[in-house]
Amino acid sequence: MADNFSICIGTVGTGAWVSSDRGESWRQVRTGLWAESRVFGFAVHPKQPRTILAGADDGIYRSEDGGERFERLDSPMNALHVWKVAFDPIDPEIIFAGTRPAALFRSADGGRHWNKLPVEMAEECPNVRIPRVTALTVDPSDHRLVWAGVEVDGVRRSRDGGESWIRITGVTDPDIHDTAVSVNAAATVLTSTPREIFASTDGGESWRGLGVGKHFRLPYCRSLALKADDPRVVFVATGDGALGSTGAIQRSKDGGQTWHAPPLPVEPNSPIWAFATHRANPDRILACSHYGEIFASEDAGDSWTKLRREFSEIRSLAWTPS
Repeated sequence: MADNFSICIGTVGTGAWVSSDRGESWRQVRTGLWAESRVFGFAVHPKQPRTILAGADDGIYRSEDGGERFERLDSPMNALHVWKVAFDPIDPEIIFAGTRPAALFRSADGGRHWNKLPVEMAEECPNVRIPRVTALTVDPSDHRLVWAGVEVDGVRRSRDGGESWIRITGVTDPDIHDTAVSVNAAATVLTSTPREIFASTDGGESWRGLGVGKHFRLPYCRSLALKADDPRVVFVATGDGALGSTGAIQRSKDGGQTWHAPPLPVEPNSPIWAFATHRANPDRILACSHYGEIFASEDAGDSWTKLRREFSEIRSLAWTPS
C-alpha cells in the first residue's frame, strides 16, 4: 500500500472514526458529530475526493477533509435518521438523501437547501416496523434516472431526476438492501434482497433473479459494490442472516453470471455489511462486517487482509485519497 489514504467508518453508538494512515491508527471524530451518534451512510463527492457526506441519526453532515471534521447541514431531516446519501455523478451540487421513516429529499445547491420529494412510502412494514431507505443510486449513464430501495417497501424509480416516482413491481421481494447500476455495453440495474439479487437491463420494466441462493454458501445478501473502472466486476456482502455469526464476500467478473468467494484471512464474526471503493485506486476495496471488523484488498478482491482495530456495529465506510 504505497499511496496513503484515509478511511472513515460510521458506527451505531460510537459515532464516526477516521484513520489517515491506512488503518494503522484511529481517532474518533469529535468535531460536528456526537461521540455517541449513529452514522448510517457515507457518500464521497465525485469531483472533490476529500468531501464526504454522512447520514446520521439527527440529519446530514458534511466534511471537507476526508472525515476529520464534520459540520451539520441544516435541513428538514434534522429530526430524522438519514440512512443513505448519494451525489449526482454529473452535477454533484445535486444530492439525494433517504431517511427513516422512509422519505426522499433532494438538494440542488450542495446541501444548503432541501426539498422533500413526492414519493409514496409505507408508514409501517414487516420485520423492521418503520420502513427505511437502504438504497439510493443515481445512474451514471443517465443522471435523470434515480433508484431508491426501501427496507421493507420495495424499489422506486424516477426518470426525471426525482420530480416524480413510481414503484417497481418486478422485484418480488420488498425487503430491499441495496441497488447498483453497472454500465457496460448497456446499463444493468442490480437490486439485493435477503436471498436474491435481481437484475434489469430495460430500465426496470422487467427483472430476473440471478439465482444466487444456489451459488452462495451464505445466501443472505446485503450491500453491492462495483469495481470503479470495470462495472462487470460486482461484489456482494453476504452472511448467514441479518444477525448471523459469519459472513463472506462474493465476487463476479462477468456482471453476475458466475461467482467466486475469495478467501478471507479470518472467518468474519458476522455478515459482511458494506463496501468502500474509489476511482483513485479501483483495485482497493474495503469491506466491513456487521460487528466491527474491516477487511482490505489491494488487488481487486483476489486477496484480503484484516485491519487490526475492531469496532462496535459498523453501518458504513468510505475511503478517500490523502
